[in-house]
Amino acid sequence: MSDIGSEDYDEGQNKLGEYEGERNEAGERHGLGRAVFPNGDVYQGQYKNGQRQGEGTYRFKNGARYVGGYLQNSKHGRGIFYYPDGSKYEGSWLNNLRHGHGVYTYPNGDTYDGEWAHHERHGQGVYHYHDTGSKYKGSWVNGKMESAGEYIHSSHRYQGNFVNSFPCGPGKFVFDIGYEQHGEFHQTEQDQTEGEWGEFPSTSALKWIPKCISSLTPWPPGRDSTGEKDPHSTEEEGENSPE
Repeated sequence: MSDIGSEDYDEGQNKLGEYEGERNEAGERHGLGRAVFPNGDVYQGQYKNGQRQGEGTYRFKNGARYVGGYLQNSKHGRGIFYYPDGSKYEGSWLNNLRHGHGVYTYPNGDTYDGEWAHHERHGQGVYHYHDTGSKYKGSWVNGKMESAGEYIHSSHRYQGNFVNSFPCGPGKFVFDIGYEQHGEFHQTEQDQTEGEWGEFPSTSALKWIPKCISSLTPWPPGRDSTGEKDPHSTEEEGENSPE
């Protein structure tokens, strides 16, 4: 689940190369233009006072391509980056970094839809696993699953806290057949292995310690899985509303 193809690309900040297009009175690139850099990269789009600024398309010689906004030569605002490995990011940029809301599609078909900061998954987001159909929905910190989250599978889900992309501490499994199992996840040191939670080899093995089993608490109409009122619901709470 790493950001394959997310390496930084040098867009030739000081390599002028060949240019065809509009200029201002000072002779600087200004307005629409097309530049071919010495390394083979090509930029076509808007300039302001000698810098890429506004909408443009930058094609890298390795096959990567960026289409979107620029500010003072840096990717800024909304934009789409197509990576050579087939992955794609569509969303917000700040100073050449993925920052704000965006959707990353990975080479294997996995997707992440959520918040970013400084090129990393950071904030609230949903990661969908293409091969299994499972998904994680919750909090991220510096690219890792952290704090409250939920792993959703075809017939059950796990709700609890996560540390360094692994479930840790109290949580519960909620099964579609009508019951939930409460317990805690502990980590035990052992030889290198791959955890059951996906693509993360780890020196720690997860151990689930069940505490109790209870019948599934029905979700009241107009509320989501956490019990909070669904803002999109049209249900009205009245005397017969579940307590």
